[in-house]
Amino acid sequence: MSSSDVGTPSSTETAEISTIDMGLEVVTVPVSDVERAKRFYQSLGWRLDADFAVGDDARLVQMTPPHSQCSIHFGKGVPGITAMEPGSLQRMYLTVKDIDAARADLISRGVDVSEVEEQPKPPGFPDSPGRSYFAYASFSDPDGNGWLLQEVTTRLPGREWQD
Repeated sequence: MSSSDVGTPSSTETAEISTIDMGLEVVTVPVSDVERAKRFYQSLGWRLDADFAVGDDARLVQMTPPHSQCSIHFGKGVPGITAMEPGSLQRMYLTVKDIDAARADLISRGVDVSEVEEQPKPPGFPDSPGRSYFAYASFSDPDGNGWLLQEVTTRLPGREWQD
């Protein structure tokens, strides 16, 4: 079966959950100025994992949000990294336990963060304490790539991997 056949209307079987560990490791963020992006993400308190340059024409930077298992990378002159339009990546979620504290931290670092929006829980949504999953705030990097803070205090049933 090809990847284009998976999930088509003629596919009626539900696949079993894989037993192969697959971690989402890195997301590519398209930027126009590598040094400016590096300074911005460092100002957020993110860890600098790598900064590889090959002359003036190629550079790859990788950074990781605090305690995240997934990193971002950006650069120039590296095939696949510079194919996207700077600022075209939107709605990247950063989950936090206390959105008000996370928002205040970003503001103290000079980031323009929206007010916290609380959305109503849809009918039939499993009961979750407080505003877990339904409180958001947003900000953008200097190129306009959009980030969402989402408060998650308790994971919904089925959202934790079991060994």
